[in-house]
Amino acid sequence: MSILHTVNKSPFEKNSLESCLRYAKSGSAVLLIEDGIYAALAGTTFEQRVTTAMSELDFYCLASDVKARGFSSSNVMDGIKLVDYAGFVDLTVEYEKVQAWL
Repeated sequence: MSILHTVNKSPFEKNSLESCLRYAKSGSAVLLIEDGIYAALAGTTFEQRVTTAMSELDFYCLASDVKARGFSSSNVMDGIKLVDYAGFVDLTVEYEKVQAWL
């Protein structure tokens, strides 16, 4: 079963991302939203963990949340696709289930 995992907490404050990556199966996707976008930023301590996970999972990041936190697309790691709200909705339809990690 393909699952869209959403992470909305900063990996610097909560372990939601780590829990998500521990349980996510190959062929699923991770959408970073709200403060979860900090996991998508290049040069952080989470870059290697996310890059490694990209071999099995697709990663997306909500562009408006990146912008709302004062960053631009150039701050986001290579391999993470930015989506708008319509793209978010498309992802919820594309995957069989949505799992929110709080």
